[in-house]
Amino acid sequence: MENAIGTDDVRRLTRLGLTSYEAKAYLALIRRDSFTAAQVARQAALPRQRIYDVLGSLVERGLATTRPGSVVKYAATAPDVAMDRLVAAHRQELADLERDARSMVADFSPAFEAGQSHTDPLEYIEVLRDKRAVNERFAELQASVKREILVFTKPPYATPPQENVAGQKLARTHTTRSIYELSALQDAAFAAGVRAFLKAGEEARFVIELPLKLVIIDETIVMFGMQDPVAGSSDLTIVVVEHPSLACTLKQAFDAYWATGLTHEQAEAALVARVA
Repeated sequence: MENAIGTDDVRRLTRLGLTSYEAKAYLALIRRDSFTAAQVARQAALPRQRIYDVLGSLVERGLATTRPGSVVKYAATAPDVAMDRLVAAHRQELADLERDARSMVADFSPAFEAGQSHTDPLEYIEVLRDKRAVNERFAELQASVKREILVFTKPPYATPPQENVAGQKLARTHTTRSIYELSALQDAAFAAGVRAFLKAGEEARFVIELPLKLVIIDETIVMFGMQDPVAGSSDLTIVVVEHPSLACTLKQAFDAYWATGLTHEQAEAALVARVA
């Protein structure tokens, strides 16, 4: 019966390479001199439609033999012989893997050794043009902030403030300073997003115009966008540079714009006065 076949025995046989059906069939076979296929299926609780394939596989592996007659019967190979055959198959597989590994070492080593003499002098610079790649990279950088993030927020927006939930969470726990263009507050949804950031803890200033999109992270990494000055396309080339000297230099430019910017209250008052 099925409950006579221990699950531990099935597990041990599967570790040696048998399927669970094969393991159950073999454990059923060793309990009697021989069985018909139907008897094995019943003893091992295996599907009748699968039993001939399972027994055929055991015979092919040398773990069972057939006994011809009016009804073909199956007998188990002695456990010591059967286990030796399973282990021998693993040894052969391991030997094949070792041979293939040695061959790969010989094949790959020249390319590896040649590659060690070639380094990219600009490996700290990353250029992105695909919008999806830009969004994913910005999300990665935003998630990597340890202390401080400074932002020139300028259209086109990859993720506007009202949609940047991760940025709002970051503002609650890290130093976050953003400079916006004054005209952005004319969009009601955008203005609501800015207020959400301010409520979360962001500091903000507003200026008439910003020269480019810019992100500075921990005075180490900068991400900025540049338009083609000739074609004048709205598409941006985004550059990510991991270079503390550049980050510190651009932070000075950020602080210069910050010093001339309006607070949120002053910016809203200026807009009201402009409309009036």
